[in-house]
Amino acid sequence: MKIPEYAVSAVKQLEQNGFEAYFAGGCVRDCIMNIQPHDFDITTNALPEQIKAVFSGYNVIPTGEKHGTITVIIDGQQLEITTYRIDSNYTDNRHPDKVEFSSSLAEDLKRRDFTINAMVMDADGNITDLFGGREDIENGIIRAVGNAEKRFNEDALRVMRALRFAARLGFEIEPETAAAVHECRSLLKNISAERIREEFTGLLCGDYPDRILRSYRDVIAVFIPEIVPCFEFEQHSPYHKYDVWEHTIHAVKSCRNKEKIRIAMFFHDIAKPDCFKQDETGRGHFKGHAPKSAEKTAVIMKRLKFPNRMTENVTTLISHHSDELNTRYELRRIIGEIGVENVLDLLDVQRADSLSKQEFCRERLKKSDEQEKTVREIIENHECVSIKDLEINGYDLMNIGFSGKEIKAVLGKLLDGVMKDNIKNERCELIDCAKSLTFK
Repeated sequence: MKIPEYAVSAVKQLEQNGFEAYFAGGCVRDCIMNIQPHDFDITTNALPEQIKAVFSGYNVIPTGEKHGTITVIIDGQQLEITTYRIDSNYTDNRHPDKVEFSSSLAEDLKRRDFTINAMVMDADGNITDLFGGREDIENGIIRAVGNAEKRFNEDALRVMRALRFAARLGFEIEPETAAAVHECRSLLKNISAERIREEFTGLLCGDYPDRILRSYRDVIAVFIPEIVPCFEFEQHSPYHKYDVWEHTIHAVKSCRNKEKIRIAMFFHDIAKPDCFKQDETGRGHFKGHAPKSAEKTAVIMKRLKFPNRMTENVTTLISHHSDELNTRYELRRIIGEIGVENVLDLLDVQRADSLSKQEFCRERLKKSDEQEKTVREIIENHECVSIKDLEINGYDLMNIGFSGKEIKAVLGKLLDGVMKDNIKNERCELIDCAKSLTFK
């Protein structure tokens, strides 16, 4: 893996000034795994003031100077350069009460979270690995550095980071670290909603979310307790072969790796236990579960401080995930209601839902493909899907005698007629049709 010149030059510049300097953390892990890193963090025995002096000719930002981190801009790229340090106690389970700078690389590395993140690499690609991180990468293992429980008590967010790394990389969490994840899960209550949300979303968007959702549901239930009723909740339905939680896991794994779709699949059936009713034959029904799941999801996403736009899109997908959309008219109407991007995502949601049911439900995939083809034709043909697409507007209706609320009602009727192909979307025909409504 070729390291960018701007990053190599920063390490060498520190070395030329008499300091130790290494690439550290995730970028080293990614290089070993032949994954192109997104950024290159540097660790050094230079103190913050010395780092600023070495890079005095560059744009320097004291990002987290009290914790030893200085950001240097080289060739338009940001590099975080951090002094070796020893952390004191973590009273709040997130931040050290005090940071002590150190001249020892070993002391700096042993405070890090996982062995795969506790390696450093010099400018020539030589790796220093004091805790077996390289071997753990080769064996697909997530292992805490030192005592796992201590690491998680220092920074409880590491509980979620362990799950995210495992979901992203497909690694197993080794037994002692896994036991500590379960044991320390309640500490997540001390972590900000924003940080939890970020790690949770990363987990869902990993390539291997299913094994984590299955094995660590108790951890997720700490910040989303609403999932607990879904555990082992039998659906008693001929369409389903899994309980609600297992169906959810399969649905998340089955859908396209797009953030809002993965989130939607996680929450799409969360209100099913609330809506469950059995008929006289013992068959289960979940009438109204889609809109109720959307309502419940909106509350959870607000609590986790998701952006409003993301919450709106996710809850839209959930509220419509059971829609049949059998006709071109119904597809036109929903495109006008929620937008073409959401409609295409909705079809992906419905595909994932079908893939997570009984085998015969996969026949539904053909319908989704036909629906997508029709949606793309509607867009390509610029077919009328909303009032703004009509070749007539409110001013035209005012000119022929309509006013106030009548205008919106008439435009709605005209739109409905056009989408049903009962009226052509042509100005003269629309005006004539509107005039005929004047006398009703």
